[in-house]
Amino acid sequence: MADRPGFRRQYDAGLHLLDRQIVGRDGLPVAKVDDLELRVRADGRLAVSALLVGPGALGPRVGGRLGRWTVSIWRRLRPDADPPTGRVDATLVTGTDSAVHVTATTEELGLDGFERWVRRYVVEPIPGSGHDGS
Repeated sequence: MADRPGFRRQYDAGLHLLDRQIVGRDGLPVAKVDDLELRVRADGRLAVSALLVGPGALGPRVGGRLGRWTVSIWRRLRPDADPPTGRVDATLVTGTDSAVHVTATTEELGLDGFERWVRRYVVEPIPGSGHDGS
């Protein structure tokens, strides 16, 4: 169906959003969509209000023991007593294809630095990762 003025496309959130890479306006990866924040519209239908990212969002989605451990470890690595889950407001989304594109960068979004921490201290030291100086 062709787009027309006033037409809002409907998506299957599980298929079109979850686990997709979020790409900032600079073309660099921001995070993966780990969960969604929904709101109830005036007509009673659900709409996505935010993309949730990071272990704080992924753990509850995974569920079970693994999910609880993921959230517990994430909380212990955070300086805040009750750290907020990374959140990207849905109004920042400019489009979706194999990734979700947003109008901001990682720094502007102020997202959880957990992925950067893992990249720096876990991934980069691995020989052959391309970041170990070899």
